[in-house]
Amino acid sequence: MTESKSKAFPYLPHTDKEREEMLRAIGVRTFEELIEQIPAAVRAGTLNIPEGKSELELTDYLASLAEKNKPASHQKSFLGAGSYRRFVPAALPVIVNRSEFATAYTPYQPEVSQGSLQAIYEFQTAICLITGMEVANASMYDGPTACAEAALMACRLTGRKRILVSSAVNPEYRMVTQTYANSCDLVVDTVECRGGTTGQIEAGPDCAAVVVQHPNYFGCLEDLGQIEASAHKDGALLIVVAEPISLGLLAPPGQFGADIVVGDAQPCGNFLSFGGPSAGFMATRQRFVRQLPGRLAGMTVDNRGQRAFTLTLQTREQHIRRAKATSNICTNQALNALSMLVYLTLMGPAGLREVAEVSVRRAHALAEALAAIPGVKLRFAEPYFNEFVIDTPEPATQLLEVLAQRGILGGLALARFYPDMKNSILVSVTEMNSPAELDDYAGELAAVLAPARNAVAEPERVKA
Repeated sequence: MTESKSKAFPYLPHTDKEREEMLRAIGVRTFEELIEQIPAAVRAGTLNIPEGKSELELTDYLASLAEKNKPASHQKSFLGAGSYRRFVPAALPVIVNRSEFATAYTPYQPEVSQGSLQAIYEFQTAICLITGMEVANASMYDGPTACAEAALMACRLTGRKRILVSSAVNPEYRMVTQTYANSCDLVVDTVECRGGTTGQIEAGPDCAAVVVQHPNYFGCLEDLGQIEASAHKDGALLIVVAEPISLGLLAPPGQFGADIVVGDAQPCGNFLSFGGPSAGFMATRQRFVRQLPGRLAGMTVDNRGQRAFTLTLQTREQHIRRAKATSNICTNQALNALSMLVYLTLMGPAGLREVAEVSVRRAHALAEALAAIPGVKLRFAEPYFNEFVIDTPEPATQLLEVLAQRGILGGLALARFYPDMKNSILVSVTEMNSPAELDDYAGELAAVLAPARNAVAEPERVKA
């Protein structure tokens, strides 16, 4: 750093001598003389901010602010709804943070990007294996944008302009899809679900795609076979939003005839990190590959007959296709996608299945314990995976605030997205929730609700 005598601005590169030379070149003697033409009424004046601190003082101050945070990892968290606290193996960040991965950018030149291209190719392969599909792209921004891109892809493939989305699809996915559709003169209609699942649908001859989530936003398992038959009967494509951990246990959407499968990579090796970043994945049928948005890495051989990797398809508008591009996505989330790849590789099919099974068993154990509390009941009778909805005798928002004060993040108040469900809580359970945490949740919820029950019961007892 250039030496500076300025105590007020120790990190500015110019010395006092250099500032004096600049002022002389401008034709003034002082900085105040430079700005004297500016009316005093419009000058900023002295900023109402604290005096500067040394680096050591600033580090201590920021540390004191950070101590006020209460991250989900330090609490008993049952939050889910699309972002999950899952275990990340210690080997994963060691691999992902290697410099060749952390600094790699767009692999346009295959001769110097073989490592990045191979990682992308293997990510695509892993996505195809877990979804039961034939081809996958290099990743999308996140799950919601992947869903929106899939809907637009279906409209291009069918030549239709109407998209049918189940109300049991994650509301954030639906909102992003609606935003994309608004810009493309497409119509998005919602299928209201009953009893926690989508049920029977009527796509109609003008429908480009039917979008469902499995397991859905409420944790319930959809009847994909029935929905597939209804969608394809009218020539619509079936888009399935899938949760990757569930695919370790459930039959993949590809087996049910899904045309496009999308989802979010966050549960697989990506920390919560204040809600991002993450990566979206998208897989489809081979016959639809020319309409697949984003980019796709392929394997070939070089001029010496050795295995090599290259970008096989890339449809961003800055390239040859320009206005005819299938999407305006300009990159892929390579590092977050790599985290998912490393996670799936470390876990393997057996490990992924075990994580899914533990999550399901503990979710059902907690659901039974909560439903045993007087006044609490499961809202839906449908089979569910690791998330479920409970109805409580008091408003969910108030109840969750009290639980949070007791160190328990009890779930998501569904009234935020479903106004008619003001007493409903979406509860998520993963392998990170120990049996002891399940007991604590049930015990604390029972204790919180006990005074209300007693207040109601007391007059009845006196009257009797």
